[in-house]
Amino acid sequence: MSPATSAGTSFHDLDDFVGYPRVGDIAVSPDGSRLVATVTVVNAEGTDYVSALWEIDPTGHRPAHRLTRGTEGESAPVFTSTGDLLFSSKRRPAQRNGEPEDDSAGDTSLWQLDAAGGEAHPLVVRPGGVTLARCASAADLTVVVAPVLPGAHDERQHAALHRQRQESDVDAILHQGYPVRFWDRDLGPAQPRLFTIGADGGLSPLSGHLGAALVEHEPQVGSRGRFVLTTASVPEHGGAQRTVLLSFDVVSGEESRVVDIEGFDVEAALISPDSTRALVSMGPQTTPSSAPAPTLFLLDLQTGARTAVAEGWDRWGTPGAWLSDGSGVLVLADDQGRGPVFCVDADSGDIRQITTDDATYSSVLVAPQAEDAVAYAVRSSPAFPSEVVRIDVASGEVTALPGPVARPELPGELTEVTATAQDGRELRAWLALPGSGNGPAPLLVFVHGGPLSSWNAWTWRWNPWVMAARGYAVLLPDPALSTGYGQEFVQRGWGAWGEAPYTDILALTDAAVARADVDSERTAAMGGSFGGYMANWIAGHTDRFDAIVTHASLWALDAFGPTTDASFYWAREMTEQMALDNSPHRFVDQISTPMLVVHGDKDYRVPIGEGLRLWYELLSGSALPAEADGTTAHRFLYFPHENHWVLKPQHAKVWYAVVTAFLSEHLLGTPTPPPHELGLTPAQE
Repeated sequence: MSPATSAGTSFHDLDDFVGYPRVGDIAVSPDGSRLVATVTVVNAEGTDYVSALWEIDPTGHRPAHRLTRGTEGESAPVFTSTGDLLFSSKRRPAQRNGEPEDDSAGDTSLWQLDAAGGEAHPLVVRPGGVTLARCASAADLTVVVAPVLPGAHDERQHAALHRQRQESDVDAILHQGYPVRFWDRDLGPAQPRLFTIGADGGLSPLSGHLGAALVEHEPQVGSRGRFVLTTASVPEHGGAQRTVLLSFDVVSGEESRVVDIEGFDVEAALISPDSTRALVSMGPQTTPSSAPAPTLFLLDLQTGARTAVAEGWDRWGTPGAWLSDGSGVLVLADDQGRGPVFCVDADSGDIRQITTDDATYSSVLVAPQAEDAVAYAVRSSPAFPSEVVRIDVASGEVTALPGPVARPELPGELTEVTATAQDGRELRAWLALPGSGNGPAPLLVFVHGGPLSSWNAWTWRWNPWVMAARGYAVLLPDPALSTGYGQEFVQRGWGAWGEAPYTDILALTDAAVARADVDSERTAAMGGSFGGYMANWIAGHTDRFDAIVTHASLWALDAFGPTTDASFYWAREMTEQMALDNSPHRFVDQISTPMLVVHGDKDYRVPIGEGLRLWYELLSGSALPAEADGTTAHRFLYFPHENHWVLKPQHAKVWYAVVTAFLSEHLLGTPTPPPHELGLTPAQE
């Protein structure tokens, strides 16, 4: 299923790169006999990505085969206790003669592929769609999250209100609380609620109206189908929030707060196979002087007693999957530029590292009714994209399963760089080197976003191999605030973004350019989101780089704080003075490096005002202002309909083409015309 390449590898041609198939979520049947993954490809028009479901042999003997072929795509697979496969899709059910048109066009519905075979059929189709589904592993129960308009008392009224808004062409939203937006979408007026699915496919409400409490929270269903556990956001004074753990009794519908501690946030919870316990990640809310510090607890669901586990483990663990016998829990955590799978012993609380390769794991699953201690997961690294693997929990042996997507050939090699920070801390970074062998390579420094993250997995949006294919060396530094290096490593950059994170990046850059295969005279810095913030900070504090690319970046922190989609979280991290001290906009007059500014208008995490203000102040106040005729060495790539990420394949291609042209001009001295899709050059015949 690997696409053909026109020159060299898939990274040499942007059409090949943006069209490369991508593995996503996985699901395993309760008995472990079936494993399903989503695979995303570009549609026939080249204007969007669509996903299909593929079945992968858990034993690794048979080749993968495709299950679904809908033009609208299929995603979010989940198995019922009887082995039926549920998935989400925007495909519409076939209309029978005389049936009225439904109001669900364009909405996501829940579909079912029966274990016995046959064609997929709709299970839940409703106006507003279905957000996600979760199933009990040992009972006939499926719980869905679906949006409901607050004025509706039942599904019939919801449908009527939904139709009324559509027919009147009204999309206004009247808010009385916070938040109003999240990442890339508006919240409201419909609000998520929990439902159970009846034998006839009808929905029965499990929860009442909870406002925005369930936005971006995924419920967990007890194996016997008696209760549902979910984290939820609850409002606090002044527009703030905290997260709690809620439980819903499936029979009575009774709601209870299992964990609700003032000043603490519950990050995740995972129910044990016998439904008596849950592994919970929680920690105190951040303050300007205290970074996040999540801790794992075993929670007794009968008594509410909490027991700390893995004490002394200086990593942030996320619950992944309970072993089928309940003896332990597989946990994921960043660690030294990797993301291994660990196992927490459910009795002693001791932790054991299972995987040891240079990879990061996600979507780890265990068949709840299987006897063997085998797990399945998706793994990737900066050297290869996502693939599905089987893990022997006892030995740690990892086997790549025959999947629908082969690893692409890389146009170079991956190595590591180390350095010492100003405070004596050991630093490390990945370095992607081109395979051209044409002398020392110009260096691109990619600063990751987050900032609480790490360069430890594959990325399609900021891919170093596209740049390596064009002869660049790409440094992927993990400076202060990066995860996987211990609590103190995060704390040393907390609320002081312009200090240790900045000097750490420069120290690692120095180490990279000291290599004989890297050219110290041709360098550029790049970053998106927090990485874009760092690119802006770098631009105002050093002229060592020849070009800087800043994407979806924070510029004036006093304006960013109150306009981002989660202002309460920002207020916890920095005081007004800290935000002012660390704001890049104060140093615009020191910027003498050409900058490429990139921003999407629908970005709610870093609103477009940041990009607009940065662009204007570069032209009016930098050391490279606009000339008398209005021209400038700076550039602004604006996407009216993209958000924090550039998601459309045709726009991703334009992004890479503009970035590489900008770098070619300033690092290689080779002016390159912009992509013809921008309409700035004669049309191709």
